[in-house]
Amino acid sequence: HAPFLLSPSPSIPWPPHHLHVANGRLPPPCRPSVKAQAGTIEAPSLARLGGAVETDRLPADVRDRAMDAVDYLGGRVTIGDVASRAGLQIDQAERALQALAADTGGFLEVSGEGEVLYVFPEDYRAKLAGKSFRMRVEPLVDKAKEAGAYLARVSFGTALVASIVLVYATIIAILSSSSSDEDNRGRRRRSYGSTMFLPTDLFWYLDAGSSRRRRVEKDKGMSFIESVFSFVFGNGDPNDGLEERRWKMIGQYISSNGGVVTAEELAPYLDVPAPAEQTNSKDDESFILPVLLRFQGHPLVDDQGNILYRFPSLQRTASSKGGGSREYVGTRWSTMSSGIEKFMEEKPWEFSKANALERAMVAGLGGLNLFGVIILGNLLKQMTMTPGGLISFAAQLFPLLQIYAGSFFAIPLFRWLLLRKTNNDIARRNKAREERAQELLSPEPSLRRKLLSARDMAQRKVITPGEIVYTTEKDLLDQEYEVREWERRFKKLESD
Repeated sequence: HAPFLLSPSPSIPWPPHHLHVANGRLPPPCRPSVKAQAGTIEAPSLARLGGAVETDRLPADVRDRAMDAVDYLGGRVTIGDVASRAGLQIDQAERALQALAADTGGFLEVSGEGEVLYVFPEDYRAKLAGKSFRMRVEPLVDKAKEAGAYLARVSFGTALVASIVLVYATIIAILSSSSSDEDNRGRRRRSYGSTMFLPTDLFWYLDAGSSRRRRVEKDKGMSFIESVFSFVFGNGDPNDGLEERRWKMIGQYISSNGGVVTAEELAPYLDVPAPAEQTNSKDDESFILPVLLRFQGHPLVDDQGNILYRFPSLQRTASSKGGGSREYVGTRWSTMSSGIEKFMEEKPWEFSKANALERAMVAGLGGLNLFGVIILGNLLKQMTMTPGGLISFAAQLFPLLQIYAGSFFAIPLFRWLLLRKTNNDIARRNKAREERAQELLSPEPSLRRKLLSARDMAQRKVITPGEIVYTTEKDLLDQEYEVREWERRFKKLESD
């Protein structure tokens, strides 16, 4: 991405050096002097090298999350707004906003304190889609992936039916061809008659109770054939996107609490041991390091010696939802996180989303197939004549039939054992986070003082349109920009 630069030009006195925007904040304007080279401020530009679409260089996940945050916040945002709302790293949010602004005709606003805001037109999504071939292709790729996944599920379920039909049809063919005597045929019928299963019986079995299955499909959104795949392989990770959800909650919590929090407040969103299980010192707050790195925070110590954590980038916002121009959060800490989950809860893994009847039917058909494969293997070993036709075809596929029949139960058994451990770990982590959250609802006196100290030190700076002294939307001469205003504001900053 190209940096925003305020470049010198010959109209209004200005220092002869460039000012680079870092983390959404411009350095205070330098005081012009008599010896300073004449110059003016040029509009910060988003250079696009080679005419490339800058947004296409972003990961799709980062781009989509940034755009969702821009939409939610009304199209006028700071880097901290997007980082906290989308759960992105500060650097990721900055790169995403610069790329989006470059590709959609967005512009910058700069406040008198050097705060940089990104403003996007209402139709910025349409403009971006018109430029980005990647964004036009992605929906087609996603649909193709969904179709491929559905085809895989249906194919696996259909393979069970096909295996049963092939296995039992071959058994019948072997028994018919190997018997030349009516007595022998009778003995074989008596030997195998109690377990004989004809292909026509299979289709009758699948059709029986079809009305009930249709009701299940309507409620669950899963056909019987798909339930075969679900029984063997499950239905995927129920906590898909967990990290994204975690960082969104943390970023929104920090922002809503004025950018200053304690480690105890963030513990319910992280993977930490329960208070009773914590064997090391309670002063160990190393678990908060990933949060400091992601949102560029730093520790500070209050007058009472408590360690707090400040996140300057999340204290500046363009949203007016929080209150006035400089909102003082105060001491009502318990109400600041309203609307945000008190702790992050992971969902346990399900063995299968198929209902009990479907699982019983799938297991029964799988057992029937496994039994048939065993019988077919014994018959193939006993054959003395060279097989042909259907028998030859089944003999060639027999290793695959064995693998399918064996894995049909081996994979679910392994998954069941693994899910027991996984769900126990999930329950333990959820319990630990819930206990941490309960500590905040009824804090001990020392923790209450620490929380109140964090609220006293918290500030949330809302940048209003009246504070904007420079924008790239208009030509500089049309803005009647004067150096005296920079001088006055800079002197005020120096005095503060």
